[in-house]
Amino acid sequence: MRYYTFEVVIEKEENDKGYYAYCPTLPGCFSNGATIEDARKNIREAIELHLESLTKHSKEIPQAEKLVHVEEICIGLPS
Repeated sequence: MRYYTFEVVIEKEENDKGYYAYCPTLPGCFSNGATIEDARKNIREAIELHLESLTKHSKEIPQAEKLVHVEEICIGLPS
């Protein structure tokens, strides 16, 4: 078995209560969910289906050259 690693971005939907998820390494591969956990589960499934399609059509599975780490930080400023 060969393993692949993909970055996934999950963002709050602007006009919805849910979350939007996409994979920058796989253009066109996206999903959503009512919660962050749902969006994470759904994008995993979308990536798996995307990879199955690439494999079926003898296409290369792209891998990012580097891993990206995104983190939220909180900065306090005096009022």
